[in-house]
Amino acid sequence: MAKIKILQENQSYTFRSYFELPYEADEILAELGYSLIKSRLTLPKTEKNLVKLLEIKDTINDILPFVNLSNETARREILVSPILLEIVHFCHCQLRIEYPLKVNQYLKGTLDYLLKSTNNLIVIEAKNDDLTKGFTQLSAELIALAEVENNNILYGAVTMGDIWRFGQLNRTDKQIIQDINLFKIPDDLEDLGKILVGILEVDS
Repeated sequence: MAKIKILQENQSYTFRSYFELPYEADEILAELGYSLIKSRLTLPKTEKNLVKLLEIKDTINDILPFVNLSNETARREILVSPILLEIVHFCHCQLRIEYPLKVNQYLKGTLDYLLKSTNNLIVIEAKNDDLTKGFTQLSAELIALAEVENNNILYGAVTMGDIWRFGQLNRTDKQIIQDINLFKIPDDLEDLGKILVGILEVDS
């Protein structure tokens, strides 16, 4: 039986398209030339003290009983944006929001957040609280970024606001590793922040 081709030559695909495709991530990524591995990643982690993140953690703890996080806008404003803005403040890195990127007909669209420093980092919000399909979309965005960046190792994260998952792209091995570990907000905020800073400061 012939293998079904997922990506059609006469069609155009945005990053969001990969979230909506009804196929498994490894099957989709194979057509983009990458394999998918699920493993516990050893992520870069700064040793610096991120005092302000502890203040943000306390604030989130205080306000969570009073806010409704039932939609993506609320989660972005309450949980995601304060964290990323503090990372930008700490690292003095560039932050691009809704950053347009087009490589070809299969890889184009906008990145929710692109943090640019010694190393770059993509952060996307998982639509419909679907972390699994969100990671498929993140993988496509990492593959696109690998086409325009010189670094061999690229990092990304997908978040639902209260949960974060990291991914790593290895351009030489044509692999994307999905971290099996999850970071929960606000409990794991300090560890999450140290990893975000570590990724942005590491040489790849």
